[in-house]
Amino acid sequence: MAASGRSGQRIEPSFGGNEDDDDDDFRVEASDRVTTSRKAPRGKSSGQTNRSNGKKKPAGKRGGGRRGSGGGGLVGLVRTLFYWCIVLGIWGAMGVGGLVLYYGARMPSAESWSIPDRPPNVKILAVSGDIIANRGTTGGEALSLENMSPYIPQAVIAIEDRRFYSHFGIDPLGLARAMLTNVTTGRMVQGGSTLTQQLAKNLFLSPERTLERKVQEVLLAFWLEQKYSKDQILAMYLNRVFFGSNAYGVEAASRRYFNKSARDVNLGEAALLAGLLKAPSRLSPARDPKAAEERAQIVLGAMREEGFVTDSEIKTAMSQTPTKAKSYWSGAEHYVADMVMDQLPGMIGEIKEDLVIDTTIDLNLEKKAEEVIAATLDADGKKLDASQAALVSVDGTGAIRALVGGKDYAESQFDRASKAKRQPGSAFKPFVYAAAMEIGRTPMSIRNDGPVRIGNWTPENYDQKYRGEVTLADALANSLNTIAAQLVMEVGPSNVVKVAHRLGIDSEMQANASIALGTSEVSLVELTSAYAPFMNGGFKATPHVIRRISKADGTVLYENTYDNPPRVLDPAIVSEMNQMLLRVLTKGTGKKAQLKGWEAAGKTGTTQSFRDALFVGYTSNLTTGVWFGNDDGKSMKKVTGGGLPAKAWHDFMMAAHEGLSPSPLFGTTGVQPVFDDSTAPPPGDLMSGDPEAFPEAPVGVDGGVAVGQRPVDQGGAPWGGQTADQGNGGLVPPADVGQTTGATRRTTLFDILTGG
Repeated sequence: MAASGRSGQRIEPSFGGNEDDDDDDFRVEASDRVTTSRKAPRGKSSGQTNRSNGKKKPAGKRGGGRRGSGGGGLVGLVRTLFYWCIVLGIWGAMGVGGLVLYYGARMPSAESWSIPDRPPNVKILAVSGDIIANRGTTGGEALSLENMSPYIPQAVIAIEDRRFYSHFGIDPLGLARAMLTNVTTGRMVQGGSTLTQQLAKNLFLSPERTLERKVQEVLLAFWLEQKYSKDQILAMYLNRVFFGSNAYGVEAASRRYFNKSARDVNLGEAALLAGLLKAPSRLSPARDPKAAEERAQIVLGAMREEGFVTDSEIKTAMSQTPTKAKSYWSGAEHYVADMVMDQLPGMIGEIKEDLVIDTTIDLNLEKKAEEVIAATLDADGKKLDASQAALVSVDGTGAIRALVGGKDYAESQFDRASKAKRQPGSAFKPFVYAAAMEIGRTPMSIRNDGPVRIGNWTPENYDQKYRGEVTLADALANSLNTIAAQLVMEVGPSNVVKVAHRLGIDSEMQANASIALGTSEVSLVELTSAYAPFMNGGFKATPHVIRRISKADGTVLYENTYDNPPRVLDPAIVSEMNQMLLRVLTKGTGKKAQLKGWEAAGKTGTTQSFRDALFVGYTSNLTTGVWFGNDDGKSMKKVTGGGLPAKAWHDFMMAAHEGLSPSPLFGTTGVQPVFDDSTAPPPGDLMSGDPEAFPEAPVGVDGGVAVGQRPVDQGGAPWGGQTADQGNGGLVPPADVGQTTGATRRTTLFDILTGG
């Protein structure tokens, strides 16, 4: 026992050496043991006195000495255990310190540590300034704590890290509590990581569970706490943490689940967001609304315990209807967002920072277009075997005001408006007729609707009937294929292609006779924008959706208003085409598209075996194209351009023009022209010959150029005739219409309109 006592005395210096240790728990334990050790000398002195007196006591009293010896043995055992605990603790601390030094040495120098840039976000805006979508890895812009709902940081702190504003990067009490809870329950229930540790892991480390990663996480947490304020750390965390459903950061999550900004979420929604952090995928309201709501109730309770909210606020939040998440990125506006993202790299190169994109989209029109397409397909699509549809609407400059790429973006993200190329059918005929007008034909020109054979090709009308002599105006209104084929042979297929390209068709087209029936594939966007020159008086309408690209600080990187387009059609030609295309709706195949109170013009289109059905038309305000069909090219049940497409076009355009004052189409009002067509069909038999050999464009009387002829794409001018240095900005002056060219002069519409 004397040896034990001496051992106890030797412990005392080691306590004193550890009293300055940074571990608060350890300091308390050492202090307690020091008090115990100070009693040891007094106990030792007493024991010695007893032993000296024991020599004089009778043998019967020795039991008392044995009891005293037994008591000293218990104290000695405790001292020994305590001693080895201290020794093992010291060695453990040394081991932990060694691991920290070892794993810390494997990390780059702290001087080189820096917060990695947040992946850039692209915020896409409508003309009204409303957000269409956020695109990028995060799915939302970064917000400061001041700009987000105050409930969000409160909810996250309450459920994830209650001592966030008091700890130094790690929380020993929280860690101890989590360990105790996990041991008592026998499973992993709580985590001891602070928000700072979680941020360090998200910023710098992989998700693997290893000792090395945990040590590095702690070191990085210390560094973050030393370098940044608590508010900065919390803001970085909230703007980068994963909330499930491909949403990173509170802004992305708020828009994903509630279709609103994180600036505007209420208490219940903030609790739901904070609850997702435990298991973002499993607790996502898009996957399990009940589980998400139950977790939100736990968060609300934690907020009340921390004093962030009152009982009345909790009661109000709990009484609100649980939020039901939208389908994944639902809404036709996401077709627009995809189009924007496809075009951005070609305009500014690689996206390296947050951008703000101002588009030409009118969100009200976008919603109306989406509703019309969905309603039409829901009502008649199934019974007519039409499963998909698309719509695009542009103004006179080519600015895309609405675009719907399919029935439901959540089901299919393929954009049938801009990426799918289909045969336009008879919707291509206006370009054939415009080319014919440019070589002197008029709406009153007469052609014979009868059997026509071009090589081995014999075009037939839709109803397989012939009408004899008809005007070109009637032929276009009733979409007669035989007349369109004749006009192609008169003009020349290559010239028809040039006119179509000039007006806005970008796709490659085959210059053959069948182009009269729209056999070359084009997209709905380019077809629709190519109709816009008829609406705007003859100017190019380049389709575009991006109006301005800016940095987050407002620096403009790109801007184009398309306010100085080139002229691509003579005003007289535009007027003639509008007169004819208007008759398509009043007397022809597009009667279902008529708009009450508005002058409207357009053309139907139906491809072979009813695979595609289109209607493209315009008012003085908008040009809109609609397509119906199936992705696999399956035939519909006799759906023509004058059916579902014309009906959907009508419904959308009526909604789009609600509240606007009607205005006439260009060149359709005023003095009515008197058409006097002195030209005749070209000589030659179209009934035979090589289909690759096409007649030349007709010439006028006595070998001169036909009256009113406008050569196409010659001499570098927009449609030929003059070069830029010949005046009028490179345009063919309207004065050449009706000039004496060796042929009999005729009075044209332009002469009447201008008094010439």
